Amino acid sequence: MASPYPFNTTTITNNNNEMSPEEIPLEPSPPLSRRPSSIFSIDTTPLAPPNDTDIQKFTSDDYHFNMIRNLHLADYITMLNGFSGFYSIISCLRFTLTDKPHYVQRAHFFIFLGMCFDFLDGRVARLRNRSSLMGQELDSLADLVSFGVAPASVAFAIGFRTTIDVVILSFFVLCGLTRLARFNVTVNQLPKDTTGKSKYFEGLPIPTSLLLVLGMALMVHYDHILDNIPLGLIRDGKVFEFHPIILLFFIHGCGLISKSLKIPKL
Repeated sequence: MASPYPFNTTTITNNNNEMSPEEIPLEPSPPLSRRPSSIFSIDTTPLAPPNDTDIQKFTSDDYHFNMIRNLHLADYITMLNGFSGFYSIISCLRFTLTDKPHYVQRAHFFIFLGMCFDFLDGRVARLRNRSSLMGQELDSLADLVSFGVAPASVAFAIGFRTTIDVVILSFFVLCGLTRLARFNVTVNQLPKDTTGKSKYFEGLPIPTSLLLVLGMALMVHYDHILDNIPLGLIRDGKVFEFHPIILLFFIHGCGLISKSLKIPKL
């Protein structure tokens, strides 16, 4: 007979080693955890790490096409982020070849599109309640392309092309690379709240480079590019000439690798 109690039951053994038909209730079983059912949820509770089966599927030779078969839906969305960053770079190259402004406008659009995919991949993972073995690494690599290399490419395309400009843009990209590598190494050591989420960002998150992208989009809109860059060119025609506004990339790069700058997570 089925137990009338909506929880676990057990049986009692009497002194004659015979099983009693009586059943007594134990503690109610804990309810199943439920994730928010919307990709627009702001929940960022960490998912459980991949299990041994997931690792085995990636490392074993018994599975054909195991790399593709074991990627999760969230991983493909992350790769769309990387694709957006790459297409932004291609659009910058087309602008430098043609000087047609719609190409650099397209470059800005694809960087912001990459941000949308960066937002969605974690939400999809939580919606499906599945973490990915490669998710964190893929996310960092895609972010480097979309929010590091692509903004630097836009800056070069619209006129920041002197040797010092390029050195500062290189510094910015390397700071983004270092910041993401440090995050992957230290994310488990950062203080956590009761849900297991890190309490703060150590240094500026690399997607904050969208502020620089927005500024460059305004420059393109008002035709303040190439020979019309605001604040002009210092030491024009001389050694170490540069555009002073490029120092914003230098400052932002310093913010990316800062260890003392701690930004609370919402």
